[in-house]
Amino acid sequence: GLSPALWGDAIEGDVPSPARPALPGRCSQISRAGSSELLETDCKSLRSVNGSRRNSGSSLVSSSSASSNLSHLEEDSWILWGRIVNEWEEVRKKKDKLLKDLVRKGIPHHFRAIVWQLLCNAQNMPIKDQYSELLKMTSPCEKLIRRDIARTYPEHEFFKEKDSLGQEVLFNVMKAYSLVDREVGYCQGSAFIVGLLLMQMPEEEAFCVFVKLMQDYRLRELFKPSMAELGLCMYQFECMIQEHLPELHMHFQAQSFHTSMYASSWFLTIFLTSFPLPVATRIFDIFMCEGLEIVFRVGLAILQMNQAELVQLDMEGMLQHFQKVIPHQLDSGPDKVIQAAYQVKYNAKKMKKLEKEYTTIKTKEMEEQVEIKVGMLDLHGQVTRAQEAEENYLVKRELATVKQQLEEASAQLEQAHGTGRQLQQKSRPRYSEESVLQLERELVQARLKEAESQCALKEMQDKILEVEKRNTALPEENNVVRLQEELIGVKLREAEALTSLKELRHQVRGLEEHWQVHLVRTAGRWKDSARKNTVSELQDELMSVRLREAEAQAELRETRHRLLELETQNQIHSNQLRRAEQEARNLQDRLQALAGQNKELCSELQETRRKQAEIECKNKEEVMAVRLREADNIAAMAELQQQISELEIQKEEGKVQGQLNHTDSTQYIRDLKDQIAELKHEVGPQAFWVMKALDEQGPCEGALRHCHHLVFDPLTLCKRPNTRVLNRSCSKPIEDGEGRGRLSDRTLVRPEPKYRFLKARTCDMLCVRHLYIL
Repeated sequence: GLSPALWGDAIEGDVPSPARPALPGRCSQISRAGSSELLETDCKSLRSVNGSRRNSGSSLVSSSSASSNLSHLEEDSWILWGRIVNEWEEVRKKKDKLLKDLVRKGIPHHFRAIVWQLLCNAQNMPIKDQYSELLKMTSPCEKLIRRDIARTYPEHEFFKEKDSLGQEVLFNVMKAYSLVDREVGYCQGSAFIVGLLLMQMPEEEAFCVFVKLMQDYRLRELFKPSMAELGLCMYQFECMIQEHLPELHMHFQAQSFHTSMYASSWFLTIFLTSFPLPVATRIFDIFMCEGLEIVFRVGLAILQMNQAELVQLDMEGMLQHFQKVIPHQLDSGPDKVIQAAYQVKYNAKKMKKLEKEYTTIKTKEMEEQVEIKVGMLDLHGQVTRAQEAEENYLVKRELATVKQQLEEASAQLEQAHGTGRQLQQKSRPRYSEESVLQLERELVQARLKEAESQCALKEMQDKILEVEKRNTALPEENNVVRLQEELIGVKLREAEALTSLKELRHQVRGLEEHWQVHLVRTAGRWKDSARKNTVSELQDELMSVRLREAEAQAELRETRHRLLELETQNQIHSNQLRRAEQEARNLQDRLQALAGQNKELCSELQETRRKQAEIECKNKEEVMAVRLREADNIAAMAELQQQISELEIQKEEGKVQGQLNHTDSTQYIRDLKDQIAELKHEVGPQAFWVMKALDEQGPCEGALRHCHHLVFDPLTLCKRPNTRVLNRSCSKPIEDGEGRGRLSDRTLVRPEPKYRFLKARTCDMLCVRHLYIL
């Protein structure tokens, strides 16, 4: 890939010129420069040139001197930052304040990549080696990333064209991080930060720096799905506005202009979507060095600079001002807003205190939400129980109806049986067949009705059982009775109030009728004397007073009725609250009981696991024992098979011996002698010596008469004497020709290839020879 300096040149479109040498040559030149004195003199030169830059522009001579100072400043900044990079650890430890001042003044473009990596300690991260493997994997956020890439820096040359190099590397970095941190995955706004990193360095270094920012600069908490950290930042920023700009804060409150409507993008993208890119990059330099504090400072400085205009605008006007006017104010450069930002009073201890307050508020809100959910669940349970009670009442009423129908059907059936019995008693030949058939039909219909009634009765019994099961989940009978009594009392009081109200209305209507009659009577008496007119006027006034009194009493009764209703509602609510408290206590008791059961079940589970482990060990031991027994059985079977083969050999030998016992042919014996002599000559002197030793042993003669002294030798494919039987049967051990003790199988017959033609018959001849000698 490209080096950090050439990568920045490719983005900006710059090519290193002879006037500005390449970065490696500059760094080597810097390494040969002085040490700390050069650093201090460069800082002084930077301050002096900044002052001369502010006073420039008065004349041609001053402008030329300013341009020379500017070029000298550039050379000094190259030397200064190169020295800082080469001696980074020492500068970071001993001259941290000086480093912060230099970062606030701005990091040179070609040093920005390496300085950012050094500021966040991302230069040697192990995750960099995993980047290529992450690109081969598939992320569930790929569609979202593809959708937002086209909207990230749409006017920048590096990201403008579709499927360009910039868009591809941006997609790669976002995809790799979504695989590393699956909890956050991908969030809108993070692509702008990655895009700024890609403008300065290759994608592997940008990926490492972004991972470090998410982990150490609180960005991961900001981009989590809950965005709890963003809510905390909004609360802290609003408290700062209330403290430093109370008038503007009151105006925001009056217009319902919340802090998140304009400041959330400041914290999520570090002003990259709100300010011009050069200004946002300078702010990002400081963010890499000092963290989120610069966002609070710059945000409050922007509000201070625009307070007079914002106070005169409504909500829509303020939104337009934040989106269009404020970015144009910063086109001149970032120095003014950064200088204003560091004049803002920022108290870190107070921010910690605000963080604790915000945590407390959120905890209370969560508790209130839990209480509301519990209340809703209780209310839902009460409604469910009321519905079940209503269904129970309907089922009981239907059951009563069915019982009544069953009783009627039973009565009809009994009546039909009685009629049948009467007909059977009074049956005479004069009854026709039609009448008998009619009676049979009626009897069948009666039995059908009885069967239907029994089915209906069975269904009702099943419904009763189901309702009884439901009743077990309903409140206790005492509570239901108390509720019914309260309901009856409320209804009685309501009936009394309605009765009294009706009486009052009846009285009012009677008075109105009397008043109308009185008016009719006095209509024609207006010509009478003045005394009568006065009396009639007094009567009119009296009637009107009575009417007003009746109306007032009616209103009083209505007021009392309303008061009674309110008291009834209050009592009902009190009862509901008391029942809710009782249910809450019951639920707590039940929760404690369940917790105890859970502990017991856990202990039982552990005991069961221990027993299972013991059983598994026993099973393994039993399996090993079974295998050992199987091996023993196999060995025993092999021995038995060997004994069977020996017995078969003995059987054959017995047959031969029988033939010899029944044969009296001398010629046959001579032939055998000749064959034995030939075999002696062929077998050799060692076998002959063995046979001679057999002749000299007197007590072993009886052993040769038994058939089990011969065994089959698989090496020579013939039968041979069993040396163990011979040694055990003889009076003294048979020694071999070399005097080495007992006779062995190897001494008797050697497994040489030239003797493999011997058959079982030849060994039989040896036995015959010995018998013949005896």
